[in-house]
Amino acid sequence: MVSSVKDNKQPEEPRIIVDADSCPKNVLQICKALASAKNASLVTVANHNHSIDSDYHITVGDAPQQADIRILNIVKNDDVVITQDMGLAAMVMPKGAICLNPTGKQFRSENIDAMLEIRDAKAKFRRAGGRTAGPTKRTEEDDKKFENALRRILEDSNQ
Repeated sequence: MVSSVKDNKQPEEPRIIVDADSCPKNVLQICKALASAKNASLVTVANHNHSIDSDYHITVGDAPQQADIRILNIVKNDDVVITQDMGLAAMVMPKGAICLNPTGKQFRSENIDAMLEIRDAKAKFRRAGGRTAGPTKRTEEDDKKFENALRRILEDSNQ
């Protein structure tokens, strides 16, 4: 297993942990700016195929779900995890993490089961030869919603 960290010091609380394998660049830039402004640590995790500029970056191998497993292993209560992966969100929330997707939607215990059921039904439909719509193109409005949601979470955690 490949694993490297840019520096060995543990980041301070509060932490924003980004699943950087599939994170839009604008979202990563927003995370960097807000981490700096709100005195939070930014931790990025991605496989070695991605070049991420971060003070605390964890590089993992390219085996399936390796970044998700690493995030699951390092996440702590009150961390903020940024991911598009509903499965990862479902696993980190019981550890006390707040989970946000790149469009600013917060995964919650009240909605994650239904979201996973819909995801599984769509996957089954696609395996049977059906077609589902892909993601819509990212907009400035998506960036604003994400930034506002992350800012609100960080401000609430500092109180």
